[in-house]
Amino acid sequence: MTLRLGYVAGVSPGRWLRAWGERRPDLPLVAERTEQAGQLDGIASGDHDLAFVRLPVDDEGLHAIPLWEEVAVAVLEKEHPLAEAESITLADLDGEPSAPVQAEAAMTVELVAAGTGYAILPHGVARLHHRRDVVAVPIADASPTQVALVWRVERDDDDIQEFVGVVRGRGSRSSRGQASDEPTLSPAKAAKRAAAERRAAEAAKGGGKAGSGKGGGGKGGAKSKDSRPAPRTGRGAKQRNRRRGR
Repeated sequence: MTLRLGYVAGVSPGRWLRAWGERRPDLPLVAERTEQAGQLDGIASGDHDLAFVRLPVDDEGLHAIPLWEEVAVAVLEKEHPLAEAESITLADLDGEPSAPVQAEAAMTVELVAAGTGYAILPHGVARLHHRRDVVAVPIADASPTQVALVWRVERDDDDIQEFVGVVRGRGSRSSRGQASDEPTLSPAKAAKRAAAERRAAEAAKGGGKAGSGKGGGGKGGAKSKDSRPAPRTGRGAKQRNRRRGR
């Protein structure tokens, strides 16, 4: 049995694949990249259990969790007058020809390189299909695109929810629906915290700072004769006494 993931071009699912492999080695996760034009085809056919898609999509019969936004960029010929700008606005593109949009983003970028015009793409897609003869310039006032994780309503089970938890950063022990958890402590830090809690409990029980007070062993208290450490015995003690001339 495997869990099947589709992801639209421009999304990099590597970190979630690694996290899933560490958490669920018993359930392999198979990922397949799709073009935006067919980003829901795998979900509709049942070939994908989940998919990273770009909104908006027809979400009837789907669960969808919006995740992050992508900056829009203008992909331009390298010799274009705006190619060296740090950013542009949509008004800067008024009157400029646009490249014919293709089903595959790589083909659209190829048409830009051929001089047919500019293309507006999500930054992740432009980065994926970068070429030496084009540049990608951020568009300051263009609406960003949003990536979401979707899956079918009837496919909503514990395995799906566990992957949703991985994507949203939930710990392996967290309950369904929580977005985050307290970070797991290392054994050393956990021991320190437990010791501090014990000291606090002892102090509260004694009505004061633990280990303080007259006659106590704490700082400022008189030391009792009985508080001296017992003399050491054994071979190690005899050797020390011999060196000291005792």
